[in-house]
Amino acid sequence: MTSIFQQALGDDFHRLHPRLRQRFGISSEQSTGCVGTGVMDRIWHGRAVTVPLLHLGATRHILFPEQGTDVPFSIGNYAYRDSFGRETVSFVRTFDVAAHRRRRFDATMVYSPARSAIVDYLGTHQHYAVLLSLAVDRRGGLVIRTGEQRYAGRRFPRALSGCAEVHEWWDGSDGCFRIEVRVTNRFLGPVFGYRGRFTAQYVDTGTAPVPAAVRPLREDARV
Repeated sequence: MTSIFQQALGDDFHRLHPRLRQRFGISSEQSTGCVGTGVMDRIWHGRAVTVPLLHLGATRHILFPEQGTDVPFSIGNYAYRDSFGRETVSFVRTFDVAAHRRRRFDATMVYSPARSAIVDYLGTHQHYAVLLSLAVDRRGGLVIRTGEQRYAGRRFPRALSGCAEVHEWWDGSDGCFRIEVRVTNRFLGPVFGYRGRFTAQYVDTGTAPVPAAVRPLREDARV
């Protein structure tokens, strides 16, 4: 079983930096998870009009309204088979935005042969599905851009959609992964984003099962 990222990138997967090939090469057959911890140098949001939307998203672990610098961060990437038998990778990001407040940004990803792309289900209930386009940059980093978006199986209005661009790469001088995320809307402009760094450890899910907390509360077969 090849990873969903290897399926999506094809031969370009081998252009990734070796550290990224290891990180994005996890699969359920390998019984491997990747747990990252680090710091977000900055978390930001757009104009005041975006804040109510971010509060609404936070109820389903999709974005959040807080801003900050030097925010402790963790990410749990686990490969497993979901209830439909699909190879799935979790992306559960946790931000300690205040002394007694944590925010999560959850996603689960599957590869759709019918779409020839990764489908990213955002939030706790997989109502919101986004097609992803992947590329490898000149430093061997991974670039992810969002495409068509659906809510409960129906095409989501473009005017309300957030277009995300994610850059992740290996910083050899500091020995860490770097990440930068930016979400925009065609009418509202910049909506949300963050940039920071983290290191990663790999866990054997054969001896330590995939945590229930990283799985969505509901799974959806629609892609």
